[in-house]
Amino acid sequence: MKFKKKILGIGAGYVGAPSMVMIASKCPDYKVTVVDINPERIAAWNSDRLPVYEPGLDAIVRKTRGRNLFFSTDVEAQIQENDIIFVCVNTPTKTFGAGAGMAADLQYWEKTARQILENSKTSKIVIEKSTLPIKTAQAMERILSSGKKNVTFDVLSNPEFMAEGTAVNDLENPDRVLIGSRETKSGLAARAALVEIYTRWLPREKIITSNIWSAELSKLVANAFLAQRVSSINSISALCEKADADISEVAHAVGTDSRIGAKFLKAGIGFGGSCFKKDILNLVYLCRFYGLPEVAAYWESVVRINEYQQDRFIANILRSMFNTLAGKKICVLGFAFKADTGDTRESPAIHITRKLLAEHAEVVISDPQALANAAADLAHEKGKISYVEDPYRAAAGCHALAVMTDWEAYRKLDYRKIYKSMVKPAFLFDGRNIVDHRKCFEIGFNVFPIGKPALTRF
Repeated sequence: MKFKKKILGIGAGYVGAPSMVMIASKCPDYKVTVVDINPERIAAWNSDRLPVYEPGLDAIVRKTRGRNLFFSTDVEAQIQENDIIFVCVNTPTKTFGAGAGMAADLQYWEKTARQILENSKTSKIVIEKSTLPIKTAQAMERILSSGKKNVTFDVLSNPEFMAEGTAVNDLENPDRVLIGSRETKSGLAARAALVEIYTRWLPREKIITSNIWSAELSKLVANAFLAQRVSSINSISALCEKADADISEVAHAVGTDSRIGAKFLKAGIGFGGSCFKKDILNLVYLCRFYGLPEVAAYWESVVRINEYQQDRFIANILRSMFNTLAGKKICVLGFAFKADTGDTRESPAIHITRKLLAEHAEVVISDPQALANAAADLAHEKGKISYVEDPYRAAAGCHALAVMTDWEAYRKLDYRKIYKSMVKPAFLFDGRNIVDHRKCFEIGFNVFPIGKPALTRF
């Protein structure tokens, strides 16, 4: 089959692969190839068990793989063959040198840019898909323009706004698609080429175009604003517990104001995932770099409140269980940072589990999708940890349940059955406010929600 366009995605992770899968699905006359230097990851994308769990993704991959969607480890050959390249490599927070703990680590991104330069024999459109600090496109342009003069590159910024757990719907029906480019003749032509891809399934009015720096910054700011809402409602949850108010009622009253809206106003143990903390710290670093310490301090406080909420949760467990967890068995229900994903990156459950182990508690972890990642995250921790997928078996013989992830299945568990199998007095710490607290209290649990008065017999 002769394809109208050949598109390459470099990086087969949570952003790159699903984004390319959707393009392949909506553009059957385009050849879409995803490459990665990790052979195990590529093998998984070519298998029946995908490395990324997203509802609905498996069906689309099965429909398109081998038809116009391909997965490969041959990065260099695919760079040569394709004319439109999406760069979707990992940009973690630096753990060394200047900016350690805040700035984005761009070593993988730079290696990719140099690899594109080295293996390109024809001109390309190069698209930043990874979340990157502002002015990164300028650095990429400088690298790519240092080669042969007859091979040119236009760099675009096309940040991804999908959320894990709803990625397929977010890609198919996004609120908007953002494309940033240089305002030059070739830059505008490259922008038009990318707009053409998205208009295969989206109305033109959903596609926002801007200069390249605005596009880069918009991704960081969008995540910062969402995280700020989570930290804001969580800060108020602490006050609710002291003042005998109910955070759900407060959030509902506030969220019905059309100027505010109800989304991201659910109190819990804090945000996790690969984006929020990383992007906010990146924003903090940029503000300090540009001499804006007050702005940096404002956004850094969002991260501090998130950490405070997790520490507050563990302190409440310790205080409620007679100030000792030594030898007690705690069942952690959920380890993924959110429901409908197996991703555990920056999951609050990691920090809380480590604190439980530090108190010499025995921890039993249950999760329908994230047990393998949980075991990897805790591989070097000292203490007694076990991994049990069945929540009923996991809870048996435990002194307390700690709900960490808002899996729908946890709302529907038979808590009477669970209570009977536990050591008494039995405790339930609902870090996501998804359980029927009054019903569980009537069953016999001592119930400790977030931002609401505890229901306890003590």
